[in-house]
This record gives sequence, C-alpha cells and structure tokens, in this order.
Amino acid sequence: MGKALCSSLVFICFFIPLVSANWNILTQKTHGGLMISLKNYCEGWRINVELHNIRDFEVVPEECTEYIGKYMRSTQYKVDSERAIEESLIYLSTSCNLKKDGEDAWIFDIDDTLLSTVPYYKDNLYGGKKLNVTDFEDWIKKGKAPALDYSLKFFNDLKSRGIQVILISSRREYLRSFTTDNLVNVGYHGWAGLILRDPADELISVAKYKSDVRKQLIKNGYRIWGIIGDQYSSFEGTPSSTRGFKLPNPLYYIA
Repeated sequence: MGKALCSSLVFICFFIPLVSANWNILTQKTHGGLMISLKNYCEGWRINVELHNIRDFEVVPEECTEYIGKYMRSTQYKVDSERAIEESLIYLSTSCNLKKDGEDAWIFDIDDTLLSTVPYYKDNLYGGKKLNVTDFEDWIKKGKAPALDYSLKFFNDLKSRGIQVILISSRREYLRSFTTDNLVNVGYHGWAGLILRDPADELISVAKYKSDVRKQLIKNGYRIWGIIGDQYSSFEGTPSSTRGFKLPNPLYYIA
C-alpha cells in the first residue's frame, strides 16, 4: 500500500457521502440496459480498480466515498486481503525451488501492504480533495500505523524458510527512522533490506524507481521469487519477480 507521495495520491471521505446534484445513480442503466443501484455502481468501480482497468484516477467517485470507506473497514476487505496472502503461500509452497543459499528473496511494499494507513484516512479525509503530503508525513512520524495481520504472518513465514525479505517503499529517505520504529513496534523485524526513495528517485515514477531497485538486487545476486504490494507500480517494469500478488486498495492510485 510504500506509497509515493505524489499528485496522483488522493483521498476520500469515510463518513460524508457527497452526491452530485446533476447525476443520480438510481436513474442510470448500463449500456446493456440493466438498472444500476449505488452499490452495483460502486462495487463495479472498485473491482475495475483492482483489475487495473481504471487507472490514474484523481478522485474516487463522489457517490462512492461512503461505500469505499465502509469496504476498507469491512470483513470483506479482510477476507480479500487474507486470500491474497493465502495464494502467496500456496505459490511459495508449491512452485518455488528455493536454493536456501541466502539469495532467495521476497519483496514487500510497506503502506497498505505491511502497515495500514486506514487510521490516517479515517481521521483526515475530505471528499474529493488531494492529499496534503506534509500532514500525511507528519502522521507517518507518529509511528502509529498498525500491522496488517495476514502480511505479518506471511512475513514471518518467509523468514522461517530462510528467504531474504526486502522492503521497497516510496516513502522518503528522511522517514527511515520513523518507518523502522513503526515496523518493529508492530512486530516486523529481521528484514534484509529497507529501501526508501532519496531525493534523486523522486524525479522518476514509482514504477521505474522500484524496477531500478529490482535490477540492482538481481545484479547483487538475489533471486526474487515474489512481490506483494497494493499498487500495480510495485510489479510493473523489468525485471520482475516470478509472481506478483496485489492486495486490495481502492483508496488511491500510484503510478
């Protein structure tokens, strides 16, 4: 879920549904003639974000701000996340020919992958407005982001198998100590590397930044078996891992 603090990162209101005066979802039909409920519409939008059909969106549709907020606090979000981790474990257990020589590696993003930013969004969102980067980074400095439980279990499983866990986040380098403390305080420890963006990296896209990091890791001898992240920019570009597993996150889009 690391997150690039860029103009494409926007946020939504968890509690205040904003309805356009000129558009009523209850009067709309699909191109095939099906009537659309608000839930149908918002669920269709959310699913197509996860399918990567909807990209570069600047705001969650105003009609869906309350729905998306409820989803992120729901049992369904937890079930969706758990299933992604379960598929990662199945792949690891059945398809990875680990050499166990200290060079088998797995990559994690941080925000909304290892740590949840939902508490920030819950308390600080205003529908349709862009993220205030300073406020968000001030929240990061507090080190209060909770662990995503299923990710923590899988993180520890990887370590127990001798796999090198490497964290690649688009958080800025100056947040390293705050990030490290937060991770350790909620149970993450023993990673092989924590890579954050330095000022030069902020001039390129997140996808290219992470791709460049993977190139260096492979050059250093690592075999990257898998990647877990909440944004497609964690997997895009070359070289990639053997498999990538995306956790659900319809809150924002990072390219």
